[in-house]
Formats: sequence, structure tokens, C-alpha cells
Amino acid sequence: MRVISGVARGTRLVELGDAEIRPTLDRVKESFFNLIGQGLEDRTFLDLFAGTGSMGIEALSRGAEKVFFVEKSPAAQALITRNLEKCRMMDQITRWQVMKQGALQALPVLQEQGARFDFIYVDPPFADDLYQSTLSALEDVLKEDGWVIVEHFHKTALQESYGRLKSFKDRRLGDSCLSFFQMEL
Repeated sequence: MRVISGVARGTRLVELGDAEIRPTLDRVKESFFNLIGQGLEDRTFLDLFAGTGSMGIEALSRGAEKVFFVEKSPAAQALITRNLEKCRMMDQITRWQVMKQGALQALPVLQEQGARFDFIYVDPPFADDLYQSTLSALEDVLKEDGWVIVEHFHKTALQESYGRLKSFKDRRLGDSCLSFFQMEL
């Protein structure tokens, strides 16, 4: 697992080796960033169920203005910090924040703070079936023209819509699938 592009390009990230944390594969990450585009300057990124922090760190490396990592596991939180150190991003504390709580607890806090995101990456543990509850709670933290991208097992069928969030694209990558949602206007 490595940073693919940007200022931290080529940096190998540390993995926990814990069966509960399934890091996003490099080819899935590369495909994702190819689909959303290279320029992330002035963009905000929410990495829900952040695990190793790989997706959010990639966004920072590519110039994202602000990244929030949401992770409830203390071991994974420490891993995110370690990976930020390894990528020499610790001095950029104004550009990132680690929220030490579960996704469903963090979203109301972000809403209360008025946070709005251009991209929200949702990658819950495949077996926990958190898609419905998580996707239904994202409307108030997504910018009107923002995207929600969900990584899921390719046999897991997501709904076409969750409130005002509507599916507009799916991309299968091996056993994983990326499903893209945006707000219906």
C-alpha cells in the first residue's frame, strides 16, 4: 500500500495487519482518483471508516484543502497518525483532522460545525451492513455538487437512492465495487 501521486508519491504506508481493517487496494484507490480527477485544490474530503487513512492521505498528497479522517478504532487512529508522519504531513495540521469516533457519531458533529464536503468516501467493514444508516445521514454534510463514493463488495446491492442521494455510476474492480452518488437537485 502506497501513496500513488502528489507530494507524498511513492511513500509506503503502514498497515495494521488486523483482519478487521481491510485497506483499500492500490488499484481501487488509483481508479477512484482517476474518476474524480487530479485537481483537488480547494476541495474538502471526508474519509469515513478511515482505517489506515490511505484514501484521505492520498487526497492530501494531491492537494486537498482539508481532510477529515473518521475512525473509531484506537489502533487504526494511531496508524493514521503514523502514516501522516511517514508522509511528512504532521506540520500541516490545519489541513487534516482525525475524529476519534464512529461515523454515525461523527456526522452530527460535522453537521453542527457546518462542515460540507466535496467528496465523501465511505468504506465500512463489508460485513457490518452500515450502508443504509450511513448513506441516509450524509445529505447535511455534502456540498450540493459533491459526490459520495462507496466502496463495497461487488455482490452487495446498494439502493438507487438514499433520501436526496442518487446513484449515477458504478465501477467494478475485482471483488470491490465503487458506487457514486450525488444530490438530486
